[in-house]
Amino acid sequence: MTETLPVGVLDFVGIEYGETAGDSIRGAVEIARGVEAAGYHRYWVSEHHNMRSLACSAPEILIAHIAAQTERIRVGAAGIMLPNHAAFKVAELFRTLLAMHPGRIDLALGRAPGTDPLTAHVLRRGLNIDPGAEFPGQVAELVAFLGDGFPEGHPYAPLVAAPVIEEQPEMFVLGSSGYGTRFAAVNGLRAAFAHHMSPEIAVEALRAYRREFEPRRPGDEPYSVMSVLTFASDDPDDVAEFEAAWTLMMRNLARGIKDPLRPQDIVELARSESFRRAERDRTRMVVGEAKAVAERLLELKEQAQVDEIVVVTPSLDRARRARSLADVAEAWRQAA
Repeated sequence: MTETLPVGVLDFVGIEYGETAGDSIRGAVEIARGVEAAGYHRYWVSEHHNMRSLACSAPEILIAHIAAQTERIRVGAAGIMLPNHAAFKVAELFRTLLAMHPGRIDLALGRAPGTDPLTAHVLRRGLNIDPGAEFPGQVAELVAFLGDGFPEGHPYAPLVAAPVIEEQPEMFVLGSSGYGTRFAAVNGLRAAFAHHMSPEIAVEALRAYRREFEPRRPGDEPYSVMSVLTFASDDPDDVAEFEAAWTLMMRNLARGIKDPLRPQDIVELARSESFRRAERDRTRMVVGEAKAVAERLLELKEQAQVDEIVVVTPSLDRARRARSLADVAEAWRQAA
């Protein structure tokens, strides 16, 4: 059996240009199987809505599907956007997943909607709520439903999130600002920080999490992961296309364009003189030859004092993403 590495994968389950959502989900299974074979510890899917380019609007269903077609790797959501859901229902869903796949299910919680304001309005049945204000109470309810229980006299104390099982999912709080790590620390929960969204504050936010951690139960220890945009290739053109694909994806999101990226648009941008001459922000991503990528990821892991790195490799075609993930795992073993 391949040794498990302190590395995970976050997959947006992108729909490539010209393929169907079914093709994308089958591709996600292939990615999950590949990273399991390579020794990755976790495979996570995101929750995004109202997108023609992504097939991750129902992460709990994807988790069940992918866990059923893998054997050892932990499978989870990063995350479940809690403002879109009732805590009781989330508890039922993840207890069901654990009943089917014991010892393998992760639950990372976000306080953002994972979508635009109109879609968030629809998901919340038109309720006008403040996600930031509601999130602490929702997390407290979820933790209680999953096993901690409610105090005597609480109106929800008689409720049972079925099926009743002893195990709880490994739970993380997501963040791309200091809020998520602070919330995780003061509530004794695991933390997951999106370096790929806020690289400028990631290291300090995660170091602060470890300093400020307050155990919920005796013996609890801080545990953190950091997600990093990552792509490994010996081919500079591949690296340029990965950077161009991320640039295009972010531009499209800002413009409200929700379609899959066209390969010719990626190539055109990557080969354009303006893009090649532009001073690109390499603080947000780790790219290049696999050896250098692995060494930089290990350096970031030490700087941020995290237990695991979660690599994020979106937008390019699946074959190149799969090769990169395999190469990063091999290089990590050699560098560690």
